[in-house]
Amino acid sequence: MADANARLRLCDLQLAQGSRTVLEHISGEFRDGAITALIGANGTGKSTLIQGIMGMLKPIAGRVECSVPKERRAWLPQQLALDLTFPMSVEELVMTGSWPSHGALKGYCAAHYRKGREIMARLGISHLAHRPLGELSGGQRQRALIGRTLMQEAELLLLDEPFANVDAETVEVLMRVLRDMASEGATIIVVLHDMEQLARLADETVVLASGHARWVSVESVLQPLRSAAPASFLSQAIGGVSPC
Repeated sequence: MADANARLRLCDLQLAQGSRTVLEHISGEFRDGAITALIGANGTGKSTLIQGIMGMLKPIAGRVECSVPKERRAWLPQQLALDLTFPMSVEELVMTGSWPSHGALKGYCAAHYRKGREIMARLGISHLAHRPLGELSGGQRQRALIGRTLMQEAELLLLDEPFANVDAETVEVLMRVLRDMASEGATIIVVLHDMEQLARLADETVVLASGHARWVSVESVLQPLRSAAPASFLSQAIGGVSPC
């Protein structure tokens, strides 16, 4: 059922990379306070759709309607896209989450530092506050990046395979934080490839294939896998759509 109050809506959206049309006639909305899993085979346009939603890629047709203020929109790319040589500590990274609303050139006040410390404690990384990013494990780095979005108080959060190459404990921490953010009203879109994570985390699913998108229930994605291979369905592909 359509939600007239949804803050993020795609209207007949068409996106291209260079001269190649990647996605076309994409229409749908993302429910506030819900986690939507974005799934599809490699090359089906998951990253392209994220870029379009974030305004980094101009549509060739249609539009993205988003009423979330720009300073409350956050994108967490794949870890491989990060520059780990930049001399920044965990605390410094978390604190940059205040830049969109506070400004990058202003100093931080006591309230900022207090909030930053609370966020790091919540994520279990207080002991890493002064550790350079380049010295962190994948899981520690991902927690710090999520800390930045919490500092930003993001209301729209897009995550590209956030659980790739991280430890099981970090997966649990991040899932809990994302569920908390959704319960507070955030709109969250996450690219997933693991069906167990999909089953545990997502409220809704968008499947990308052949340049199009289908909004489907999580159960409709998982049920065919359970029926076909009950013991191993969590690592299987779905109806012709292979893991990311």
